[in-house]
Amino acid sequence: QVHLSESGGGLVQPGGSLTLSCAASENTFLNYAVGWFRQAPGREREFVAAIESDFNKYYADSVAGRFTIFRDNAKKVGYLQMNSLNPADTAVYYCAGRAWFYSRSPSAYDYWGQGTQVTVSS
Repeated sequence: QVHLSESGGGLVQPGGSLTLSCAASENTFLNYAVGWFRQAPGREREFVAAIESDFNKYYADSVAGRFTIFRDNAKKVGYLQMNSLNPADTAVYYCAGRAWFYSRSPSAYDYWGQGTQVTVSS
């Protein structure tokens, strides 16, 4: 069982930046793909980005070029750096884990954090 915990959300102005963190409880983290998803009110949970255990990275078209995903296996932490934020990025952001390979489908992930709110507003 892997426990994930997100942090780093908050209120930011349009054009601003935030970096989210996803801390894992187990050393098996290094064998997991870490995915970031987000869910806005009234909308389905959507894929944002993912990084596999061998550091291959994947992004949704809506965030490519603005968001960067990375990980520190020694610290068992995954990160999502978000730049040029706009109000459409407002959502609860979740990190998720699954063994080895990423997926864009939330149902493919075995472990989830509790979520962290990101609000982009002036």
